[in-house]
Amino acid sequence: MRHPKRLTPLPILLFAVVLAAVPAARAQQEVVLKISEGMPMIPLALPEFVVRGSSGTAQAAAREIRQALSDDIKYTRIFQLLPKEYYGYIRPLDPDKIMFKDWDSIQARLLVTGEVRDEGGRVVFDGKIYDVKSERFIIGKRYQAEKNGLRLVAHKMADELLKLHGEKPIFTTKIAFVSNRDGNDEIYMMDYDGANPTRVTFNKIKDYMPAWSPDQRTIAFTSYRAGKAGLYLRNIYEGTETAVATKGTNYSAAFSPDGRKLAFCSTQAEEGNADIFVLDLETKKTKRLTYNAAIETAPSWSPTGREIAFTTDRLGQGNPQIYIMDAEGSNVRKASFGGNYHDSPAWAPTSERIAFVSRVDSTFDIYVLNLRTNQISKLTENNVRNESPSWSPDGRHLVFSSNLSGSVQVYSVDYDGANLRRLTDRGENKLPNWAN
Repeated sequence: MRHPKRLTPLPILLFAVVLAAVPAARAQQEVVLKISEGMPMIPLALPEFVVRGSSGTAQAAAREIRQALSDDIKYTRIFQLLPKEYYGYIRPLDPDKIMFKDWDSIQARLLVTGEVRDEGGRVVFDGKIYDVKSERFIIGKRYQAEKNGLRLVAHKMADELLKLHGEKPIFTTKIAFVSNRDGNDEIYMMDYDGANPTRVTFNKIKDYMPAWSPDQRTIAFTSYRAGKAGLYLRNIYEGTETAVATKGTNYSAAFSPDGRKLAFCSTQAEEGNADIFVLDLETKKTKRLTYNAAIETAPSWSPTGREIAFTTDRLGQGNPQIYIMDAEGSNVRKASFGGNYHDSPAWAPTSERIAFVSRVDSTFDIYVLNLRTNQISKLTENNVRNESPSWSPDGRHLVFSSNLSGSVQVYSVDYDGANLRRLTDRGENKLPNWAN
């Protein structure tokens, strides 16, 4: 038997996995994690799904689910899909009797199988994940869906792969953004890849700066009602809306990681300049954190909730910089150095990085500050305006707005600047916020 050529290891941030032994009763395995830099991706086999019965609906569903799952797996930067031609070197998949040595011979480390059938117009998908080296079943999931829910089925299965490796699910999360596609700036949300855009607010006035709550049920946003910028909370599933700050100008909302507090920028103080405030969502009490004649804005919580990064021009001369303070407003220190314009900090959920916008020679680009090494890397470099970075839940990807295509659109990029993707195309779209 001819063997395929060996896969080329790709340098990437990887969670190395040690799987505990699984008893015959097909229990989910425990996962022990070790974070390593520069390790290769995990080779993963995703053979064609098995269709039970002759239903054309089931056959089409199998193709759609597998394609969406394949796209998700490629996006992870954790797994490396085996080339389709490798499967020709081994026997066809028999889901009732997995020949692990066959899959091991083509270098698969994980095997994901799927079975699809049509039950009275509803599609049933059975997905299973195996560890090839230890010849063990890891986990299985069954989903039922209508035709419009097939991509969600794939996203849920991809999230199971991430959770097995200690990662936060990203494929069923949403990105909120502002769009004028229907004639007025409103809040919308979409899938991680730009699919299924859905309008959230319906007003004749402008809505801006959406920010997700940790439970992904509520969006905080700024709305220009009664001629001034107030801060509102909208529960996207119940359709309810609450005003939380309407005195002065209020914007740049950010939920704390536990969802109990809301940091925001406001001019509600007597001095009238913009400062950082925190609202306790249970007691409804507001606390002012910054007291400075300069403009202080764009708060971003650390993943622990103990610190807040923000923008301030307290050094004067219109040169905003990134600062960090404790969540109570004390221990203020400068985080960005060099350059004369740094704005819009976004703290990565993995703690060690802060993305921000910097202006050099009238060009705005996205940079990332590594808080451990103090090194700065540049993610965008295309002589246009790139703004409003927001991290994915796993800290491997960002979304941002850019006029790269001529009009302002939402893009995604990996943490190292690779794999730039355009996510929107109708109207102008900006201020994205990825639910974490």
